[in-house]
Amino acid sequence: MARITSDFFVSAYVRRRNDAGFFTAVVRKGAAEAGAIFVKVSRLDGTADLYGPVPQIYLDDVDPSIAGGRVFEQLLAAVPEGDIDARLQSEQRFDSDCWIVETEDRQGTADLDIIGT
Repeated sequence: MARITSDFFVSAYVRRRNDAGFFTAVVRKGAAEAGAIFVKVSRLDGTADLYGPVPQIYLDDVDPSIAGGRVFEQLLAAVPEGDIDARLQSEQRFDSDCWIVETEDRQGTADLDIIGT
């Protein structure tokens, strides 16, 4: 199965989260075809979690039918939002084609396919 494009994945993710009652927005648009996607989950208490794409080396062990090939790993958990914002600025300097999506959930659920869970 072919991997779905970044813009399609982000569009579906934002719609699904908003429909479920979790405010979600695209903070930064990246490359439509294959830009890396980072998801910040604000816990609404000053902390947040950050998810990013799994390194390609680990994708050999992942079922390609999962989320159109989009699998994530948790990069930071329950840290001050400022720490995540700084990390995302660094990611943008490294990869100008990346996407940044922000969603809110007090429990920290991300509704992503996460490796290791």
